[in-house]
Amino acid sequence: MPESESKNITCIGCPSGCQIEVTKVGEEFKIVGNECSRGEEYAIEEFTAPKRILTTTIQVNNGILPLIPARSDKPLPMDRLIDCMDYISKVKVPAPIQMGDNLVKNILNLNVNIIASRNLEKK
Repeated sequence: MPESESKNITCIGCPSGCQIEVTKVGEEFKIVGNECSRGEEYAIEEFTAPKRILTTTIQVNNGILPLIPARSDKPLPMDRLIDCMDYISKVKVPAPIQMGDNLVKNILNLNVNIIASRNLEKK
């Protein structure tokens, strides 16, 4: 009999916040507790390859503030978040910056950009 693995997940696919139990037996998934199809998709992704939006700050040259808040424009694989933070810690961007400006393009070749979360004027 194939080995099974289970995980309890709070779904964020819709506002319901279902408590979902995911069980993997071999290559098959058993999903219990979701109220919509988005829950099943979210639970399988969270079980196999969890992703998160990265929020951080980036150093600014010649800005009225030394740092600007920033975030990823798409979720990043959780196992690459530390690598992304290491990379971002070495980045300095010039002011002025507009909210939504792309501060780091295609970080670590993951097809995700790091964008500004606010405006920041030059000194």
